[in-house]
Amino acid sequence: MKKSGYILLILILGLFTNTVLAQDENDEELVQFSGMVLDGSTQELFPVPYTNILVKNKGRGTYSDFQGFFSIVVEKGDTIVFSAVGYKNVEFEIPTDLDDNRYSLVQLMTQDAINLPETVVFPWPSREHFKLEFLAMDVTPELQERAARNLANETLARMRNEVAKDGRENANYYMRQQARDYYHIGQQPPMNIFNPVAWKKFFDSWKRGDFKNKKE
Repeated sequence: MKKSGYILLILILGLFTNTVLAQDENDEELVQFSGMVLDGSTQELFPVPYTNILVKNKGRGTYSDFQGFFSIVVEKGDTIVFSAVGYKNVEFEIPTDLDDNRYSLVQLMTQDAINLPETVVFPWPSREHFKLEFLAMDVTPELQERAARNLANETLARMRNEVAKDGRENANYYMRQQARDYYHIGQQPPMNIFNPVAWKKFFDSWKRGDFKNKKE
């Protein structure tokens, strides 16, 4: 009984040692990849905010902040794809012979603006057919009343408050908030008491009775 217990203990220790060695080997392949994404189209370099940084064929990545900075953990030999709206995609391969577990890069992006021709989509085969169908369309008073009710300000306001935001909308809202904070970084934000747009929003809310509803 004791002999079998010793054999089991030795097997467990051997398995644990192999796991630790494999984990160490995997850790040696990891690299903290960071840097800046800049516009290199002209001599005056400036950041390219919110650039998509994707690890090719691995389905994960990150994006640069408002100043163009990024940081992500990758493996040696990974191919990194940089993409941004209005710029050409750039690929960069992490060197496999790195001695350190950190690697920095300043990636320059080249503008790639493409003007697409105008496209008009109709639910009918031709413009003339659409005109005939539109003139022949019979909109009953019931449909008109339903459309007016659905487009009422109260209905739209209730839908804005009740319909949940998806992941993309939340991410866009976070980016706008971050961009606004960066816009006033290092200086005192302006006072809205001197902002005519803020005053207009205040009067519009007052006319709608927003403050009265909050009190209730």
